[in-house]
Amino acid sequence: MTKNILISGASVAGPALAWWLRHHGFRPTVVERAPSLREGGYKIDIRGVAVDVVRRMGLLEKVHAASTDMRGAAFVNKRGKQLATLDADTFGFRHGDDTEILRGDLAEILYDSTREDVEYVFGDWITGLDQREDGVHVTFAHGAPRRFDLVVGADGLHSGVRALAFGPEEDFLRRFDAYISISTVPNTHQLDRWELLHSAAPGKMVNVYSTARADDAKAAFWFSAPPLAYDRRDVDGQKDLVAGQFAGLGWEIPELLESMREAGDFYFDPVCQITMDHLSAGRVTLLGDAGYCPSPASGQGTSLALAGAYVLAGELAAAGGDFAVAFARYEAEMRPFIDKNQALAKTALRGILPQSRAFAWFNTRMIKLMPYLPGRNRVLEQMARPVREAANALVLKEYARAA
Repeated sequence: MTKNILISGASVAGPALAWWLRHHGFRPTVVERAPSLREGGYKIDIRGVAVDVVRRMGLLEKVHAASTDMRGAAFVNKRGKQLATLDADTFGFRHGDDTEILRGDLAEILYDSTREDVEYVFGDWITGLDQREDGVHVTFAHGAPRRFDLVVGADGLHSGVRALAFGPEEDFLRRFDAYISISTVPNTHQLDRWELLHSAAPGKMVNVYSTARADDAKAAFWFSAPPLAYDRRDVDGQKDLVAGQFAGLGWEIPELLESMREAGDFYFDPVCQITMDHLSAGRVTLLGDAGYCPSPASGQGTSLALAGAYVLAGELAAAGGDFAVAFARYEAEMRPFIDKNQALAKTALRGILPQSRAFAWFNTRMIKLMPYLPGRNRVLEQMARPVREAANALVLKEYARAA
């Protein structure tokens, strides 16, 4: 009987899966490379069926209490003049109980809800997976080898479990020739649950925002570029790369770049997806960004992770621990949902990174004129429909709880 399950990654997908596995009577262990829970991070959306998953966990009230509580967004020119504004829910295509929260706040809520009855091992990571008839024999960078019935890679875009069980990252990476960098900066604009967006040049966008209960702000730099060579461990080199892309541009960009260099939470990655023919290899499977990252442009990574955790744990329970059956059903349930949400990214990226000044001007002009357009609500509904359809493109099964 499958009981002991190792999960790699303690951000969102891993602790969410741990919650549901305990709910169904399994014994999960979570291993995380970072020495402690990762705090802060950028804002993320929880939409559609993912909201229902959080509700079934009894955590929706806590999630809503920790929401960013954003009021709106404004597009500004290089002189800081507001060209157009939108309220936060319209800007984020949110509807009903959809919400937005900082990644670190959601991770903390999930961790706090599982820490009492789930084993967490921080400051360690998986270095080897040896699948045998009696389970997976796992070696770690620091800890002693252990045997588990199953292993789940919930360790993000650059998943170590995926590399060990399926092969090199490049085999599954779908690039969009774009990059994103996010870091904490001083709230010099005194933004109060508000964000500013500046189309700095064709293929370059800067986004600054401050959320509820935050004294500081976040600055995001988006830019188009062909595949770039850089060392993922060289943070200073990555900061130089971002600064070079935005050198000489106006608005508040020079000051933001200086603040970025001082930031301790610098994040940089390509805007890309993980696409895989199969999510499982024997006793190993993947969850969330590790198996089906939709890219930050889609805004659906968190929702996919939460829904995937619910389905994977539920199918393991429904199959009585028969992992071969459960993994096949997990993938069959999730595949249409994954495909629908990944399809959002390419279209969304065109709006985030206009490739010409004319297109950027047209987008801003449309937003500015939106309140005065005939049939405004109908236009907004048309814009939001692809996101809402994708966010709800999964019917959650009812999985019986373990006795």
